[in-house]
Amino acid sequence: MCPVTDAVRELAHGAGGEERGAIFTRPEVVEFILDLVGYSPSSALYTKSLLEPSFGSGEFLLAAISRLLSATASARERGVEVPPLDGCIRAVELHASSFAQTRAQALQLLASNGIEAAEAARLADKWLTHGDFLLAPLPESFDFVIGNPPYVRQELIPAALLREYRRRYVTLYDRADLYIPFIERSLRLLKPAGKLSFICADRWMKNRYGGPLRALVASEFHLQAYVDMFDTPAFRSEVVAYPAITMIERASPGPTLVAARPKIETAYLRDLAKTLRGQTKELPPSVHSLDGVAKGDAPWVLQFSDATSLVRRIEQTFPALEEAGCKVGIGVATGADKVYVAKFDELDIEPSRKLPLAMTRDIVTGHVEWRGYGVVNPFTDEGPLVDLRDYPKLAAYLETHRAAIAGRHVARNDAKRWYRTIDRITPSLANRPKLLIPDIKGDAQVVYEPGLLYPHHNLYYVVSDAWDLRVLQAVLLSSLTRLFISTYSTKMRGGFLRFQAQYLRRIRLPLWEDVPRALRERLVQAAQALDVSACDAATFELYGLTAEEQQIAKGKANGA
Repeated sequence: MCPVTDAVRELAHGAGGEERGAIFTRPEVVEFILDLVGYSPSSALYTKSLLEPSFGSGEFLLAAISRLLSATASARERGVEVPPLDGCIRAVELHASSFAQTRAQALQLLASNGIEAAEAARLADKWLTHGDFLLAPLPESFDFVIGNPPYVRQELIPAALLREYRRRYVTLYDRADLYIPFIERSLRLLKPAGKLSFICADRWMKNRYGGPLRALVASEFHLQAYVDMFDTPAFRSEVVAYPAITMIERASPGPTLVAARPKIETAYLRDLAKTLRGQTKELPPSVHSLDGVAKGDAPWVLQFSDATSLVRRIEQTFPALEEAGCKVGIGVATGADKVYVAKFDELDIEPSRKLPLAMTRDIVTGHVEWRGYGVVNPFTDEGPLVDLRDYPKLAAYLETHRAAIAGRHVARNDAKRWYRTIDRITPSLANRPKLLIPDIKGDAQVVYEPGLLYPHHNLYYVVSDAWDLRVLQAVLLSSLTRLFISTYSTKMRGGFLRFQAQYLRRIRLPLWEDVPRALRERLVQAAQALDVSACDAATFELYGLTAEEQQIAKGKANGA
């Protein structure tokens, strides 16, 4: 049997809602997205083609069918000769039970509109495809693509299937979730002037794995509209990911109309869709027009505020953090923390094969309070893995836990090096003074570590041969750093930010030699006291912020 076919069959018949990334969209939002792309029953929909790539329980599909049938009935009443509807809709669904249930609903909807059973079944067979959208043969192009693509992590996709996806889709990069290739294929299936509108997680618009997809949009499409749905009840259940609605047209680039947190009310959303389609003379205060949002693979900055303007000014004035002599990294991921991470004194292996470990819970107070954990280090100081014959106690320890270690993805891919951690450990990092920063926080937490511990994978670190780390700590604790992170970071439920390396690297810094000596001393004192107000005052002076810009950095100005 073919491994890819087997994997598809397994997902079609065995996956639950979470594994399939099934999230159900509220009907008001479904109607808004159809309005947004112009799929209106008052237009000749019977001459157009619409694609729904993952129809699930049918929210988008059934609404589209209703609009198509309404447009068709109206045309016939006017004496218009309506062509066969065979090519008007194409919808795909992988999950067998969902496909069957929604097909039955579609047949019922067709019957309620006066279509005989045999014709309804024929249309359903033309319109609905049971299969994997990323693999299924489809018509070459569509006027509209709408929906809510599945949000599925790579770890849940069978290896053979993931390899096939990677072979077909250039945007499936790094740790990209499944909705990324869904967007890629959907965009490539658009006709000239065709429109796509999806509601999905906004992470790809800013983070590393979204780079290739952003580049595709920038080179071949127009990001016409963006609606920020943060803290908006767009779905029938809560989601952790930060959702957004985009409308992308196969057309030359142009300005992007941006709205945020719309009311989930039919009349309001109908008017908003009209505005975002460019059918109003003036933009209301709630909608802004932004130029140059999509530029190569750069993150999209979609805020319209004084804060964004301040970030842009600083970016034009100062170099990026790593250009100013600092380096950002992330701590070690082992793939089996229950084996590799334990109380340091209880790890019965050679002393050179373990390192004291800094974990998130060690720095909750703002200072390092080591709880005594360590990490097993299977790497030599020079880089390669150690020869286990040279370390009998390490060999015995790893052999005891071989089943858990060898079952990891990294071990299955390289059986000879089965005992490696996911990330290579560089022991010299433990001895280097560093700043430790947890991934997800409401505000920046930046902790000075003097060079005794190795960072765990939930911690990012910053080291520098140019900057005094205490001075840098004060800058990173300031409101200005949070402004940079909030500009580029994806937001999590509760307003938390991701202080990841890709966002930390976007922070701008003066060169060390341009920091006045007296100001260095003030920044050190502020950092040692963990006095954020003092960090702000000294940092604002360092960057030459005006009084108005200082208020913006603190988030107290209008539009910030």
